[in-house]
Amino acid sequence: MSTHDGGRAASATERASRPPIPGEIKVLIASAFVIAIGFGLISPVLPAYARSFDVGVAAASVVVSIFAFFRLLGAPGSGVLVARLGERWVYMTGLCVVAASSLLTAVAQTYWQLLVFRGIGGLGSTMFTVSAMALLVRLAPPTMRGRVSSAYASSFLIGGMLGPVLGGLMAGFGLRVPFVAYAVALVVAALVVGVKLSGASLRPDPTATPAPPMRLGEGLRDSAYRAALASAFANGWANFGVRVAVVPQFAVAVHDETWVAGVALAVAAAGTASSLQFSGRVADTVGRKPMVVLGLAVTSVTLGLMGFSESLLVLLVLSAVSGFGAGMVNPGQQATVADVIGNQRSGGTVLSTFQMAQDGGAILGPVLIGLVADRWGFEAAFVVTGFVSLAALLPWLVARETLQKESPEQPADGPATR
Repeated sequence: MSTHDGGRAASATERASRPPIPGEIKVLIASAFVIAIGFGLISPVLPAYARSFDVGVAAASVVVSIFAFFRLLGAPGSGVLVARLGERWVYMTGLCVVAASSLLTAVAQTYWQLLVFRGIGGLGSTMFTVSAMALLVRLAPPTMRGRVSSAYASSFLIGGMLGPVLGGLMAGFGLRVPFVAYAVALVVAALVVGVKLSGASLRPDPTATPAPPMRLGEGLRDSAYRAALASAFANGWANFGVRVAVVPQFAVAVHDETWVAGVALAVAAAGTASSLQFSGRVADTVGRKPMVVLGLAVTSVTLGLMGFSESLLVLLVLSAVSGFGAGMVNPGQQATVADVIGNQRSGGTVLSTFQMAQDGGAILGPVLIGLVADRWGFEAAFVVTGFVSLAALLPWLVARETLQKESPEQPADGPATR
């Protein structure tokens, strides 16, 4: 057999040994893609739509940020609802709440109506986000949790990249049209999930001993969960906050060209998409910790240096590599939280706290880093961001590794030393 044939045989063996993602999870992944496209539809037109109510830049920015603020407020309640009502019903209800919010936003007559309707949407958003995480925890086999997290994140990323393009085209028919289209997309997603995910598919393994819902205190006693909270906050701060709100301002300030901001965000997204292609598989084979530690280190260095990049080429390289680091963090940390909870119990409050940590970082990061940039410059602002990611790395160095290999003697979700 030639070397080429041997390589193909090894590749075929690897694919055969890798079980396919369950059908229920594929439904959630497809739903995430639809939701992300819908959210992307409104992102480029929302500020302009807010300004159409004769308000200034600050008031228009509040319309954007109030969605995230109410997501943060609604997270604890969403965790409780998941524990009491079940993941599927909370997921579908959350989608319907955001759909209603989007339709009401499209017909808003005053700025204050717009503000209220967007806030309601934030509450619905955290309902389906927390319940989606709970469904992935419940449905994903322990040995493919990293792969599932990567696939889910990839679908959101690709949908989020396509959505703004379509939203910009729809805006030509009126600023209210994308909000209607977003509502329709959410209703479609809710119907598909309602039909494809039956209650029977979510029942625990009948051979397993029933376990009570995991309480937050139990999760906090686990070193792996505490580390995941730290990295979630840093990930929200750096990749959902500073990257989106501060990097574009820096790019325009240094290079005096608006298009540079868009290119910097695009290459960062491409970097994230490329690392998501393998980071989940590595997290499922080598371990959760290595991917998260390496990803946080890459994020810390690249964003920490970004404020000193006066060359366009250097800025784009740092953006791409920092996005690559972001794609290594998420699968490992989400798989860790799923390992801590396990398939056979509910963990709504544990998951909502994890989501709150990420949303909190995304909200606080741009505000505090913006203040640092105004007072001491972009160099100091990005150095501080680098230190936030570096600080989040430290708890991971002492956290337990949660990945367990399946064996006849020890189930994958068996007891572990914490």
